[in-house]
Amino acid sequence: MKDSRAALRYAKAILDLAKDSKIETKVNEDMQLVASTISENHDLNVMLRSPIIKAAAKQKVLNTLFENKVNELTLGVFHLLLENKRLDILYPVAKQYTIIYDYLKSIEIAKVTTAVPITKELEDQVLAKILKLTGHDASIENIVNPAILGGFILRVGDLQYDASISNHLNKLKKEFDNSHYIPKI
Repeated sequence: MKDSRAALRYAKAILDLAKDSKIETKVNEDMQLVASTISENHDLNVMLRSPIIKAAAKQKVLNTLFENKVNELTLGVFHLLLENKRLDILYPVAKQYTIIYDYLKSIEIAKVTTAVPITKELEDQVLAKILKLTGHDASIENIVNPAILGGFILRVGDLQYDASISNHLNKLKKEFDNSHYIPKI
């Protein structure tokens, strides 16, 4: 709880700095990269949270990973968190930044549940469809759930569209269960 409040405070401060420099969109892209890199790499997450690993080693790893991929403000965030001994909350700071950025820009979050990770081409098609349906831009959060077998489930705000194979199979099962046909045996 305490860490989430601290992460939100850092994220707000970063957004204010980014807005002053007119680079809030670039910093948002950086924060998305940082958050996805940490969430996809368990060893990196453990290293950032470890009290045993020295701060200089953590700084070196972050610089090596992100040096030519993010702007100076984002690199400054790494240094600031390191200086304040809060590098363990880098992931929540990055996630909070993207949330408040989306709110600031009136960008909705679309949750797309698929059996396998979605491709860039499919993501672009989904974003175009969301814009057409809602009139708003959206960012996509892909949730992978093999239980849906195939297809997808799209949720934007309070709207949900279920085009999953498991949903179609459940509908077929209900139709057979409620069948009015009587076997002639």
